[in-house]
Amino acid sequence: MDKKTHMILLCCLLLILIGNFIFPKWLTFLFNISLAKAFIVLGLVILMRVGLVSFGQGLYYCIGGYVAGICQKFFGINDFFMILLIGIFISLIVSFLLGLLLCNYRDIFFAMFTLAFSMILYGIIVKTETLGSTDGFNVKLPTYFTISSSFATGKFLILLITILIAYFVIIYIRKFFNSELGYISLSTKENEIRVEYLGISPKIVIFINYSLAAILATVGGALTAFVSGHVDPDMAYWTTSGEFVFVALLGGTMHVIAPFIASILFEFIHMYAYDISPNTWQIILGSILLLIIIFLPRGLWSIGEIFRKKEVKDASNS
Repeated sequence: MDKKTHMILLCCLLLILIGNFIFPKWLTFLFNISLAKAFIVLGLVILMRVGLVSFGQGLYYCIGGYVAGICQKFFGINDFFMILLIGIFISLIVSFLLGLLLCNYRDIFFAMFTLAFSMILYGIIVKTETLGSTDGFNVKLPTYFTISSSFATGKFLILLITILIAYFVIIYIRKFFNSELGYISLSTKENEIRVEYLGISPKIVIFINYSLAAILATVGGALTAFVSGHVDPDMAYWTTSGEFVFVALLGGTMHVIAPFIASILFEFIHMYAYDISPNTWQIILGSILLLIIIFLPRGLWSIGEIFRKKEVKDASNS
């Protein structure tokens, strides 16, 4: 990632951070939730780059959220970094076990298996009264190395940490996309047999991408739990995973920043669509997705590519 991109990214993140003191609280909350959920969408993009779509990322999203709540409620652990490490460790174990199975499947079979595992977790939580059943339970703002804060300061700190994590995730996932493994992922999507001829196992590539997507979803789930202050079984429900797929298609897979832009845009569309038509807001979202698929099949990020190609064409003609 060049210096210009670094500066643009830093300016955007600083604008959101400064906006905490200028914009209304609901707008800051919306940005924070958007950034948190963008991690799950980025994980989906990583999977899409190997030609797979997961309808079960809600599994790890829910694990991240419930680990945060369970650590506080039952074990008295309230430190943000400790909770995040526990969540990532659990997601790594789960993704390792499921990844060994899922890396053998492709297309609709992969999508349906991921959906099935997510719905199993949903069913377990719904039937567990200790975890609040269908109502879930509240999650308090965390401490940071045992240092607690007031509610207002705590909200600002969670926004700050979300922005910092987003910054470093964008940098390192961008490096991952441009690495040898990143290019092999794209090759796996195009032709697995040729990848095998290179002496690389496509199953291992898919396994690594799946585990990385699981970690990102867990981080997003934990951040969402702290920002919203609540977790419930709907985090693992298939409609939640479907929304993440919607956002991934909205942004496209052409750039690591696209999921973050698409996630923010989606939350605004969702909010205004619900405000305009509370009972039929899904029709508005569905119509937008349909238009994007028809006119921008590679997502919103492809708009920039279209303008760049036009500029190059104009320059060559002149």
